Amino acid sequence: MPSSSVLNTIPSLRVSCSHCNLREHCVPLGLSLKEIDRLEDLVASRKRIRRGEPLFRAGDRFEAIYAIRLGFLKSSVMSSDGREQVTNFHMSGELIGLDGIANEVHSCDVVALEDTEVCVIPYERILAVSAEIDEYNIHFQKILSREIVRQHGLMLLLGSMHAEERLAAFLLNLSQRFESRGYSRSEFVLRMTRAEIGSYLGLKLETVSRVLSRFSHDNLIVVNQKHVQIVNAEGLRAIVSGQPADV
Repeated sequence: MPSSSVLNTIPSLRVSCSHCNLREHCVPLGLSLKEIDRLEDLVASRKRIRRGEPLFRAGDRFEAIYAIRLGFLKSSVMSSDGREQVTNFHMSGELIGLDGIANEVHSCDVVALEDTEVCVIPYERILAVSAEIDEYNIHFQKILSREIVRQHGLMLLLGSMHAEERLAAFLLNLSQRFESRGYSRSEFVLRMTRAEIGSYLGLKLETVSRVLSRFSHDNLIVVNQKHVQIVNAEGLRAIVSGQPADV
């Protein structure tokens, strides 16, 4: 397991789901005050992870699911020849650690791409609350279903799209996720490297850089190192749909 020098646990901090501005991503709507109070007991503590350090590694014992309060992380697996394959990027409001449910050990590495804080939710508490509150049981099943849908989307992305389509879809997905959290949909910072984007999308580093430059040249985006501004979202959508962009 990650060392205590990596993870700063804050057990004394009262975690209030009802006052968290990300609660709609973790907590089902329509609960009674009593049920909301019951959900407050889900979170055991918070942990802080420094940039570049792991929340957990493949092979670590599965004990909890983590709700991201602040920060950005990546999940990855190692191939037989030692290469890293990025499988997902995670941001505030999302739950991570679901990979450990099946075999009671984590199957991937999850590493912070910036200083991050997560709520630690022991899995045994999730099972107990799910048995008591039908709405939460349904909500948790929906979370698992969304992960299946995401995996299907990734297979479609990697199996049938060209490089330009993959990168356009990636930028639009980030845009939508930032907007759903109250941030700008047109301007954001890429916390991951070009190489990590390439690993996730099944593209070479040089291809990622070339396509971003092409998007910039075609006035679809403005790129300044890791800062991205989308100036023609419709043009990116046209690329994803296989139609020529109207630039």
